[in-house]
Amino acid sequence: MYADGSGIRPVLREMARELAGHGYYVLVPNFFYRHGPAPVIELPEYITEEARPAVFAQLMPLIEADTTERVLNDADAYLRFLTTQPEVSAGPVAVTGYCIGGLLAMRTAAAHPGQVAAVAGFHGPVAADEPCGLSKLTAQVHLGHAETDMTPEALSELNQALDAAGPDYTSEIYPGTVHGFTMSDTDAFNPSALQRHWDRLLPFLHRALANS
Repeated sequence: MYADGSGIRPVLREMARELAGHGYYVLVPNFFYRHGPAPVIELPEYITEEARPAVFAQLMPLIEADTTERVLNDADAYLRFLTTQPEVSAGPVAVTGYCIGGLLAMRTAAAHPGQVAAVAGFHGPVAADEPCGLSKLTAQVHLGHAETDMTPEALSELNQALDAAGPDYTSEIYPGTVHGFTMSDTDAFNPSALQRHWDRLLPFLHRALANS
């Protein structure tokens, strides 16, 4: 489970525990580890629209330093770690992500077609022309887009690219949502959209992993 751009904090731990409660071993990596332990910057308990610019002024240089090469090297390490844990079943892995984590999840899945059977991203910057390796995907895909992130035209272009790439996928705009809708510590939070996310994610993971 890749965090959003604000990194690991209580809301991500809550979401990981929720997913783990359904029988999954959940790894939430600190992809900012090169800059220190999480949280790498001091975050307000509740991130308002007014606070967001100052928060991301500090975070964007860290996000931009995460080159594709770094992302893929780290993903290799995360997957190797999972395979060595005695509690982890042998077999395929699912990767999920939020915001920038959705893009990291897609890149991880594309780089490990034999190991990643399912990838899900929510309110992430995934687009038809995004270099996240759509053509290499073999994992099943679910993408839940925020209404303010994705126009119907951009959704059509992305879905056409997914059609051309060939994975089994769903890619949809969650109505009435803004970027960050799953995160309960921000004013982007939308409780019904968070529930929709679980209603989509849990059956999706069960199908993808059970059939792999």
